[in-house]
Amino acid sequence: MGKMEIKIINRSHHALPAYATAGSAGMDLRASIDAPIVLQPMERRLIPTGLFIALPIGFEAQIRPRSGLALKKGITLLNTPGTIDADYRGEIGVIMINLSNESFEIQDGDRIAQMIIARHEKAEWIVVETLDETERGAGGFGHTGVNN
Repeated sequence: MGKMEIKIINRSHHALPAYATAGSAGMDLRASIDAPIVLQPMERRLIPTGLFIALPIGFEAQIRPRSGLALKKGITLLNTPGTIDADYRGEIGVIMINLSNESFEIQDGDRIAQMIIARHEKAEWIVVETLDETERGAGGFGHTGVNN
């Protein structure tokens, strides 16, 4: 599998994001903070990473929750997956929320999210009067029945 080169500025004092295993899709992002941040139940905060990237056109960086934090601590991300556009040059920030009933402390260097680099397409709209028929048709939420 090929690798792409992405320019990055690291203003944190942590290692660059890296894949944990050969099969990992995401790279962990770490908090870059001067002092611990305590998230109270239902509180949300933008957590800085100290990272700035320049993606090639046609790619995005998706910011996603870490499953361990979600399951064990009730910590997840808002606006997920968050999108870092190819033309964005600001610091990558992670919008965290505490959905648990207990406070949660974030320390400098804690792994707070994962980042996936993904290709995307540009859409061009073609206005029509009808759409082709499918088996599903206009069936929406729950249209396939009850889970067994």
